[in-house]
Amino acid sequence: MKQTGVGIIGPGAWASVSHIPAIAASPSFDLRAVSTSRRSSAEAAEARYGVPGYDDHNDLINHPGVDLVVVAVQVTQHFELISAALEAGKMVYSEWPLANGLAEAERLAELARRAGVRTVVGLQGRYAPEVQHARDLVRDGYVGEVLGTTLVGSGMVWGAVAKRSQAYWFDNTNGATPLTSATLHALDPVHFVLGEFDKVAANLVVARKETTIAEDGTRIPVTVADQVALIGTLTSGAAASVFYRGGASRGENLRWEINGSDGDLVVTSDWGNMQVAQLTLAGGRGADATATTIEVPASYSDGIPADLAGTPAGGVARLYAQLARDLADGARTVPDFAHALNRHRLIDAAERSSATGIAQSL
Repeated sequence: MKQTGVGIIGPGAWASVSHIPAIAASPSFDLRAVSTSRRSSAEAAEARYGVPGYDDHNDLINHPGVDLVVVAVQVTQHFELISAALEAGKMVYSEWPLANGLAEAERLAELARRAGVRTVVGLQGRYAPEVQHARDLVRDGYVGEVLGTTLVGSGMVWGAVAKRSQAYWFDNTNGATPLTSATLHALDPVHFVLGEFDKVAANLVVARKETTIAEDGTRIPVTVADQVALIGTLTSGAAASVFYRGGASRGENLRWEINGSDGDLVVTSDWGNMQVAQLTLAGGRGADATATTIEVPASYSDGIPADLAGTPAGGVARLYAQLARDLADGARTVPDFAHALNRHRLIDAAERSSATGIAQSL
């Protein structure tokens, strides 16, 4: 079977521990090129990965062996790079968030529709074995009728101290916030398992006004809402409550409960970012007094190598595996730009609700 050639724009800190190991382990994909913004880093990436390295993204996009362009850079650069790849007729895999705001997301979704190419957005949390198994358990009636769900998590970033490389996360104009990133990465699995919001109300609070840069102790302003509270009703009629905080907690950093008429499911982790967290699934029903660990069948592992399963590459590898099946079968099941646009509309609704104090219909 012909491999899909991949070019990565931004083979840096994230892509080097996620996309590149996932591609290397896949029989369906092959890394063909990388690009960065500087000649020196492009040459270093070329030497490291053994593929052409460019300092102009257009050279990567126009590489004849690149079928799929991966955009793994800061959100503020997404629109320009994704637009160029779509205009060249290439498939595009964009890291989440897709865009810096709803208007950009709408334009990118429309460009993708006109181009008629496959698109992917990096919302890989839904492919975690524990999430997949929880979805099947709910569908099979493990908890009975779903009455409500609560999720509390930590963004892990946006705390009292940050690395210099993380400073842009604290500026709301850059589009990478506790709401758009950590919260939506967790909400996508919630909606995958339980269905979408019908109506949502939000309270977004900028509680931490400054943070310290670890390298030199300088203080920078915080303009992102580091306390995110959402409450709403799902289309099924179940109640939903989500709270995400900046930084980390000395308690639990991720706890998601699904409460039903006959039982409960609980997903937990020491790490708050669900898309990369190592999850534990527990449950109880009927006469059970507590929730106990539920072993996830091996069939949910999706054939991902064991050495990737416990790393940031695990979820990304599962998303690539599903994309490979879609390409082979002609299906379209992975989260694409149309899906991403719906998630951006949820973000916009939450921001409008917080600003007006009025719940928003979706």
